[in-house]
Amino acid sequence: MAIVAYQGGCHCGNVRFEAALDLEQPVMSCNCSHCQLMGWLLTFIPAGQFTFLSGEGNLTEYRLNTKRLAHLFCSTCGVSAFSRGPGPDGALMYAVNARCLDGVDPDTLTIQKVDGRSR
Repeated sequence: MAIVAYQGGCHCGNVRFEAALDLEQPVMSCNCSHCQLMGWLLTFIPAGQFTFLSGEGNLTEYRLNTKRLAHLFCSTCGVSAFSRGPGPDGALMYAVNARCLDGVDPDTLTIQKVDGRSR
């Protein structure tokens, strides 16, 4: 396991964060109606591995389906770099979009396809 601190954010730079991630593990590509349209490549981490650097007040929330996850996006540029909500154990977790991490080439990641559409 190689947990590394990455910084990332939205397109305009108003929302910035740091996340401790293991990108040697597969990232998830889900085909549900939301993830597919957004082009997300997701990695999940506990809340303690996520830190806001700026822009938390610039986020707008969207909830769909079960309304458990808060899909957050920059109210200036519209980019959604992460979501947050309860994990399977009930503890707060973040779903970070690896495409929004500084210096990470998505073509170098191992992608695990998930059939969220059929759930």
